[in-house]
Amino acid sequence: TEAPRFAVGQLVRTAATSVSGHTRLPSYARGRTGSIVRLQGGWVYPDSNAHGRGERPEHLYCVRFEGDELWGAEAEPGQCVHLDLFESYLTPVTS
Repeated sequence: TEAPRFAVGQLVRTAATSVSGHTRLPSYARGRTGSIVRLQGGWVYPDSNAHGRGERPEHLYCVRFEGDELWGAEAEPGQCVHLDLFESYLTPVTS
């Protein structure tokens, strides 16, 4: 029932910590900056549900990452990756 924390176009940074057990945040995207391209609504938070801690619904966002943000100079020019990420994985990037 809470409003989404992030808006389309907003820059966000993913959590940089490693986690034990189930997560939908790929290791290659941890600690990286991307932009929100779409709000996906509220969904069961799998990190909690997979460990028997309840569904804990969260907002889900489609986040775009530029290839060089993920892989540095070795990325193909113009490459980008879109990931569906839960709100608790993200923090706002402030100027």
